[in-house]
Amino acid sequence: MRAVVHRVVVPLGTAAAVMAVFFVGFEGPAAVAASGSSGVIVAVGAENEYANVIGQIGGKYVQVSAIESNPNTDPHTFEASPSVAKEVSAAQVVVQNGVGYDTYMNNIEAASPSSARKVIDVQKLLGLPDSTANPHLWYKPSTMPAVAKALVSDLSAIQPSHRAYFQANETRFDNSLKPWYAALAAFAKRYPKTPVATTEPVGDYMLAAAGAVNLTPFSFQADIMNGVDPAPQAVTLQDSLFSKHRVKVFLYNQQVTDSLTASFLADAHKYGIPVVGVYETMPTPGYDYQSWMLAEVNALQKAVAKKVSTQRL
Repeated sequence: MRAVVHRVVVPLGTAAAVMAVFFVGFEGPAAVAASGSSGVIVAVGAENEYANVIGQIGGKYVQVSAIESNPNTDPHTFEASPSVAKEVSAAQVVVQNGVGYDTYMNNIEAASPSSARKVIDVQKLLGLPDSTANPHLWYKPSTMPAVAKALVSDLSAIQPSHRAYFQANETRFDNSLKPWYAALAAFAKRYPKTPVATTEPVGDYMLAAAGAVNLTPFSFQADIMNGVDPAPQAVTLQDSLFSKHRVKVFLYNQQVTDSLTASFLADAHKYGIPVVGVYETMPTPGYDYQSWMLAEVNALQKAVAKKVSTQRL
C-alpha cells in the first residue's frame, strides 16, 4: 500500500467546486474560446500555488485559473465538477502536483486527450517515484525554480516570440526566492536541530531545509494525512511531546482537522508550545508563492525566538 493515499473523489457530475481564477492581462470567461486569436495562453494550476507561479512567469501573455484555492477546505476531499473538467480540457498549459495528490487532473486529461496540451507533472519533473511519501512538494525549496524553468520552455514553445519575456520573468522569480532561502539558512544556523511536532507532513520539506528535527513519527503523520486512525501508542507519544516539553513548536495543518488534531492543538496551548499554521493551498489574498513561504519561516522563527504563535497567516 502506498504511503500517500489522498482522499480525492473524482465524480465529474458532482456539484460545482470552488475555483479561484487569476486573470493576467486578460479578462472574462470568453478568453478560453478566444485564446487562439488573442495571443493569450490559457493555463491551469491544479493548486493555487502553481497557478500563482504560472502567472508570474507568463505575465501578460497568460490567463491562469487555479482549481484548488480555498485555504478553509480539505483538499484531500476535493471533488472535480463539470466546470472544472471543462476548464482543464480547454487549457493549453497545465501544472499539477502528482504523487497521488491531484489524480483527478489525470482523469480529466485522459477523458479529453490533446496532443497540443502541455502538462507539467511536478512529480515527474523532479524525477520522484510513485512511492514518494510526502506529496507536499511546493514546500521543497528546489521545486518552484524547476517548475518556472519548465514553464519557460512550454510557454515559449507556444509563443516563441515571447521567449525573452518569459526568461526575464523566470530570472526575476528565481531572485525573489532568495529571501526565503536566506531565512531558511539563518534559522538553521541560529537554531540548529530545533525539535518540532506536526500533525502531518505538510511543511516537512521546509522543516528539513531549516535544519529542524520533526519528532512526530512519519508513520503517525501519514496516518493523519490519509485519514487513518493512528495507533494508540503513537497518540501517546505525540501527547508526550507537549506534556514533557520535548518540542519548541507545533506545526498544525489548518486545512485538515478533526477531533484528534484538535486535541493536539489544545495540548500545545495547554503546555505553552507555540503553534505555526501551515497550509496546502496558498492563503489569499495578500500572498504570492514566495511571500507565503517566507511568512512560514518567519512564523517558525518567531515561535522559537519569542514563543509567539502564528496559527493563521
